[in-house]
Parts: sequence; structure tokens; C-alpha cells
Amino acid sequence: MIHPIYPCLWFDGKAKEAADFYVSIFPNSKITSENPMVTAFESVGQKFMCLNGGPGFHFNPSISFYTIMESTEEIELVWEKLSEGGSALMPLDQYPWSARYGWIQDRFGVSWQLTVDKPEGVSQKFIPALMFTGSNFGKAEKAIEQYTSIFENSALRFASRYGEDQGDQAGKINHAQFTLNGQVFAAMESSMPHAFTFNEAVSLVVECDNQDEIDHFWSELSKGGSEGQCGWLKDEFGVSWQIVPAILGQLMSDPQRSQRVVEAFMKMKKFDIETLVKA
Repeated sequence: MIHPIYPCLWFDGKAKEAADFYVSIFPNSKITSENPMVTAFESVGQKFMCLNGGPGFHFNPSISFYTIMESTEEIELVWEKLSEGGSALMPLDQYPWSARYGWIQDRFGVSWQLTVDKPEGVSQKFIPALMFTGSNFGKAEKAIEQYTSIFENSALRFASRYGEDQGDQAGKINHAQFTLNGQVFAAMESSMPHAFTFNEAVSLVVECDNQDEIDHFWSELSKGGSEGQCGWLKDEFGVSWQIVPAILGQLMSDPQRSQRVVEAFMKMKKFDIETLVKA
């Protein structure tokens, strides 16, 4: 079974508040589970996890969500709601590449790129978009090649490059789309002096059916990066991933064993399914 890769958003005590906010804004959305640590929601069938992780990490535009709006009316309404306590990174307007587009950071700091232009052959409403800046500038193509070699049913959809008149950005990727497990992701890069790069505030969760899958993704994604606790790792570009057993939610929902499961995985870096099941 191929599980969708979904984002985990790191909050300082405001996970439930944020999830409720997004569910109120985006159509066809609902809370799917909640506990003091995690609130999960779905929007048009796509899952988001909101985690109360503490004050350690803060959102920035290095990972944003390219969000397809169905109409001018919808994009105007969503933009207005996201603007409450937020700030525009690129104003909602007409651009050479879009009839209606805007990039906004909401009141929690999460970044959204809203557009009415639907990519051909794409049914997703939300496309995670990775921006390669600073020491990562020029590495987007390498990252895409690496990611698509690790995940099945993956390929480059297209890559648009900066023109020869763009100085040190010439030939680099200004927008690319690729698939991982059949899901669409986007990549951009910029040589401008952005004061941000990837961090744990946004991580990508990969659910695995068995230990072989966990071992594979852990080994391949951590090459050149670093291993963290409880299934977290950083790849060589600094993007954070969580490699978790698909059965974890079921184990955690059992009140007679959930505490033992937590105690078991708190001692782990890479998850060991057998140990968790036996806890």
C-alpha cells in the first residue's frame, strides 16, 4: 500500500487553534483526530498534522503550500482570511505566470501560495513547495533527482529555468514540479539574500507498512544529513522527514498500551516496529 506523504506543522501550543483555523478557511475540510500533542485535519482528502512541539522552531517560507483555488471568488475569500494577522510576501494580483496569484504568511507563520491556475493533470489542492536558498542555492535539481530515486512512482514533471539575463540565477530552477509516490511537489531556488532555510517547523511524514520500508527511507534520506529522535531525520539539504510506522496511530489509540508505546519510541532514533508492537 502506498501511503500519502503529508506535512507536519510545528506549533508552540497552538496546534488545535491552527487546525480549527485552516478547517474554517479551506472548503471540504475537517478535524480527523486530536489529542494534547497532535491535531490532524484533512482538506479535500489531503492530510495535515499540527504538532505541539514547543518553542524550538519557527515557520519560514522555505516550505510553503502551493494552493489551487477553484475560482476568483474563492481565492479572494481565502486570501482575506489568511491576511488576518498575516503578511503578504507577494500581493494578490495578476502575474505573467498566473491570472490570479498571491503568496502569504498567515498569523501562525505558515506560508501559502494561492493561485487560480490549475496545473494540467494535477488533482491536488495543496502542493508542498521547497525553496532552495543560501548554501542550498543551485541544489534543487540534485534534490529532485535524489528524492525521485528514493520513492516509487516518482518522476520530474517539468522544470522551468531562469533566463540568461538573470545573473547568477541563470539556468537555475525558478519552478519545477515532480512526483513522489504519485504526489506532486514543487521546487524553486533563489540566490537572493533570504534569511531562512529549511528547519523542523515543517517536516514531511512518510508512513511505512513494514520494517523494510522504514529501513529503506531512513537509510536513503539520512545520507549526508543527520538522524534525530523518534523517527525524525534531516536529509543533506536540511529538509526534515519523519519515517514512521503506519500502525503507530493504532497503537497510540489503545489506552492500555499507548504509554508503553511512547516510552518505547522515545528511546529510538529509527523506529523499530517489532519493539513497538511488543510494548
